[in-house]
Order: sequence, then structure tokens, then C-alpha cells
Amino acid sequence: MKFRYTILYVDDVPGTVDFFQRAFGLPLGMLHEGGDYAELATGETRLAFSSTALMRQLDKNPAAPSINAPTFEIAFEVADVAGALARALDAGASLVQDLRHEPWGQTTSYVSDPNGYLIEICSPVQAPDES
Repeated sequence: MKFRYTILYVDDVPGTVDFFQRAFGLPLGMLHEGGDYAELATGETRLAFSSTALMRQLDKNPAAPSINAPTFEIAFEVADVAGALARALDAGASLVQDLRHEPWGQTTSYVSDPNGYLIEICSPVQAPDES
């Protein structure tokens, strides 16, 4: 079994794709000609978006994300958290948590996308020095 993709339900698929490309530099994998589905290339696993209208047509009833009560987050690991955070904010992300150095050896920050999804921008976890 292979984890293939995560799909976020959004009202505006092309607009969301544009935001993620500008904020995080993710290349487009595909955008369906109808604009109701898209995938961004993020390595072996894709980050996908499906329109809430399409999901309703498929008898699903997606709930809106809530930044005040998130049920999950997506995380992007980078070497330069400060630079990635600045890029995301410049692209229109909303700051949830500024840079913070965590006791487990990781730098984290959090933003929300225009849809209200929680996104972590973090460094790799650094193992404690074993000297």
C-alpha cells in the first residue's frame, strides 16, 4: 500500500492552487480542465484539491475547516523556516504562530491558507547531541 495523496476540499480550486504555488513553491501536477480538481507535486505523495461543489455532487457534505478548532494540519519541512514563513505571508497566508524553537530540536511556525486550513512550516527535528 502506498500513501498517494491528501485531498483538501475548497470552494476555489484554481485560486487555492495559485496560492500554494506562490506561498510554498509547489509545482502543478495537474489541473482538471473543469477546474474542480488539481494536484500539486510534493514528492511521491501529492497534495490535491477538490471543489466543495464537486463533492456535493458526489453526495458528500464537506465541512469547512476551522483555524480555531483544526482537526488536522499539513506540514512542510524546510531548512529555512523564517524564509519560508515570510514567503507564505507575502502570498496571503495568515500568521497563526510565529517562529518558535521547540524543546525537541525543531523550529516551527504555523499559518493558515485562505480556506482556513492549518499549515505548519518547520525544520527537520534535530536529535539531541550525544556527546
